[in-house]
Amino acid sequence: MNFIGELALLLLATTLAGHFSRRAGMPAVVAEILVGIIAGPAVLGWVANGADMKLFANLGVILLMFLGGLESDIALLKKYLRPAIIVACAGVVLPVVLGAVLSRFFGFNWFEATFIGVIFSATSVSISVEVLKEYGALSTREGATILGAAVADDIIGVILLSIMIALMGSRGGNAATASAPLWLIMIGQVAFFGVCFALIRWVAPFLLAVSGRILMTASPIIAALVICFAMAWLADFVSLSGAVGAFFAGLAVAQTPYKAQAQDSIEPIGYAVFIPLFFVSVGLDVNFNGLADSLPFIIVMTVMGVVSKLIGCGVGARLSGFDGRSSYIIGAGMISRGEMALITAQIGFSAHLLAPEYFSDIILVIIVVTMIAPFMLRAALRGDKRAGVQGTK
Repeated sequence: MNFIGELALLLLATTLAGHFSRRAGMPAVVAEILVGIIAGPAVLGWVANGADMKLFANLGVILLMFLGGLESDIALLKKYLRPAIIVACAGVVLPVVLGAVLSRFFGFNWFEATFIGVIFSATSVSISVEVLKEYGALSTREGATILGAAVADDIIGVILLSIMIALMGSRGGNAATASAPLWLIMIGQVAFFGVCFALIRWVAPFLLAVSGRILMTASPIIAALVICFAMAWLADFVSLSGAVGAFFAGLAVAQTPYKAQAQDSIEPIGYAVFIPLFFVSVGLDVNFNGLADSLPFIIVMTVMGVVSKLIGCGVGARLSGFDGRSSYIIGAGMISRGEMALITAQIGFSAHLLAPEYFSDIILVIIVVTMIAPFMLRAALRGDKRAGVQGTK
């Protein structure tokens, strides 16, 4: 019963901390991680990241990635396909390369260094969306390009993470694949993405249509959750993260008429309990041992995290035909790492892609970059709400 008391304490703490964080213009996710840091071994030592907490956290990351896929707008990506892909690719390549090269200077091997680059290639535009709404720029071509690039960025990030875990062999999977050779694991993963295509195109629409005829309360929601958990299990079976399967499950459900119903019903389940506990668990894994020694790395990677997206996505926007001012807005709108980078870091940590002694440093960098992001975008949009917000030529 100790966990029940911890659960009550953490839910109360994350709710209050999230409220004050948003009042201060900061994302709630930062407050939730700070709750984990303060309540965990790093500060007070009240809560440990035990088996029950890890179970809730695993469900949280699966639901979060499912909702991320559910909210991904493929139609928007198609409409602004060219600039979105160019911006996303430029915004992935530069952080991966720059993050890997800089990490090498701090003694990481090439595999670890590349994975650190992959972590910082992620983008979370939930914070940017709030700023764009504030300045009336969400419906502009800049705003739509940022959203479309974020969708492409998420998909590229999932693929890169899958490749990194595959290169680790069976260490990223489960006992069923423990003795499987790498070539067989890769075949299984290719087959998995084939299943994802079939799920999006045919299986999910069929299953949800059938569920609508079942005389049970919320049967379409149950069907959506079955798809989510089944794809998470299948991804884990082929040595991928369950979060990868959940993302594509959400993407599949999003292409059906039940998207809004699933989102309205599953989002409260996730954000009421499981998703906050995922971010709390990230904070519980943080420790400040050797922080003074890590400070140069944290500072350098924070600067890299801001500059790589600002320049990479900005150059991508210029190549797409946006002018300098609009390119800066798009680059600033893509800086935030938020939950996507945290999910990537946590999955990599669980799959032994990142050593435990470096995990806390990476989390701190992600938090700082995420806090800087909205101020950068506000600076880009300051003044006339339509100043410099122009379309492609």
